[in-house]
Amino acid sequence: MEQIKLIRKSWAKVFLDLIEPLARFLINLKVSPYVLTGAGLFFSILGFNFFRIGYLFFGGLMIILAGICDVLDGRLARESNSVSKYGALIDSVVDRYSEIFLFLGLLVYFWERSLTLVILIFLAVVGSLLVSYVRARAEGLGLECKVGIMQRQERMSYLAAGTILSPIPFMGNFLLILALTIIAVFSNFTVIQRVVYIKNQLKEKNL
Repeated sequence: MEQIKLIRKSWAKVFLDLIEPLARFLINLKVSPYVLTGAGLFFSILGFNFFRIGYLFFGGLMIILAGICDVLDGRLARESNSVSKYGALIDSVVDRYSEIFLFLGLLVYFWERSLTLVILIFLAVVGSLLVSYVRARAEGLGLECKVGIMQRQERMSYLAAGTILSPIPFMGNFLLILALTIIAVFSNFTVIQRVVYIKNQLKEKNL
């Protein structure tokens, strides 16, 4: 588990270093974090449209662009001292909409093409939403719950990889099935992780 965390942190650092020049440029322009939040949603809606007509590669690129916006809006908020609970709420709501749009686009395209993918998409959506819900419920109980191996960044990374690599000849939908299987299994496993973690926290606090 610790190795997974180290790998995740290493990749996150590489990603942040790559987008640092863009972040500095936007900070100097005094761009509002809400502009980036809206741009992320816009790219996710574009991803939905690409996915629903079967342009998986371009849909995957939209996931990457939406992810960059998601990282940048938080960075801009911190740099401009405009971090707020309301901003965090808007960011979380937009994240959920973005994720649902992307999975929905895939669901529309594969609805009559692959029962396997439809089932995997359904399980991935359920797991993804419950991961976020359990954390929100924990915070409502006064607890912090950020544990888990399949959080939003990981889910979107696997989905982007699976869709961008899907046009590789002779592979069919194998890579997409693999990516969705990983998301479906480990997002639901993360739900269980978080429920157990919260149970232990409540037990320690005698709640």
